[in-house]
Amino acid sequence: MRIKGSCLCGDVRFELQGDAWRFFICHCTHCQKDTGSAFAANVFFQHSQLQWLSGEAQVVNFRLPHSRHVKSFCRHCGSALPRALGDGACLVPAGCVDDQLRVAPAAHIFTASQACWETQLRDIPAFAGLPE
Repeated sequence: MRIKGSCLCGDVRFELQGDAWRFFICHCTHCQKDTGSAFAANVFFQHSQLQWLSGEAQVVNFRLPHSRHVKSFCRHCGSALPRALGDGACLVPAGCVDDQLRVAPAAHIFTASQACWETQLRDIPAFAGLPE
């Protein structure tokens, strides 16, 4: 299976070949700050499955001191992008994937840090587009 992805401005493009082996929804405080939201949706592949198609030189890595947290992003638009992990794995933010993922999240992790308002999301109205 081939999955393509890109950043918001389109300068960085990549392809993943093969199946993901994990998909977690992470609620840790680092991922909250990293995404500006309640959680991060992270899909894991083997690093060897990742191929940069364009713009690899535009990818910036920020390592949070005294932690394992690393954020890779496009230097132009700031979009989160795949990053290599130390164990031969590759973390891919689900939001930068252009194609449909064929894997569902396996678990919520670091729920002790979950945003207090997140539990209320099921009870609010939903709209297919911007509400009037």
